[in-house]
Amino acid sequence: MNTLPSLEEQQEHFRRLLSRFSTAMLVTHGQTHSFHARPMALAQVETNCRIWFLTRRESAKAHEIETDTRVLVICQREHDAYLTLTGRATLVENRAKTEAIWKEPFRVWFPDGVEDPDLVLISVVPENGEFWDNSGFRKINSFMESAAAYVAGRQPRIAEGEEHGVVRL
Repeated sequence: MNTLPSLEEQQEHFRRLLSRFSTAMLVTHGQTHSFHARPMALAQVETNCRIWFLTRRESAKAHEIETDTRVLVICQREHDAYLTLTGRATLVENRAKTEAIWKEPFRVWFPDGVEDPDLVLISVVPENGEFWDNSGFRKINSFMESAAAYVAGRQPRIAEGEEHGVVRL
């Protein structure tokens, strides 16, 4: 008998999957009730799924977050792992935190490094997440189930909580 993974197991699965991404699309609410999405490097993912990004204080995304803290984070890797996270973003000025999460490739965007006076952190505190994970052994299972579904003329069966899950963070 198959049992669904517990909420804690799904949250841990979500956290492990999130920690494997290095980039994401950060979606903010624009000034005219529109959405703005832009690719961002994930500076840090904490064990509670809190995400840290770096940006410029005078960027459009920083101003949008000041107006509306609701954000959506979207991650995708090839055709085997997808993840969305909704949460609340805040701008944080904290030199110690910036130094702790700084990576040398960030210098492309911030040539003065952690000393850049326009550098500010974006902290995203998660509220909800959803994932689709067909990585590793799941990829083989997904392929086999999809092939069987095609032959049988039905939709593939998805292992809820393992391949797909919705979690409250």
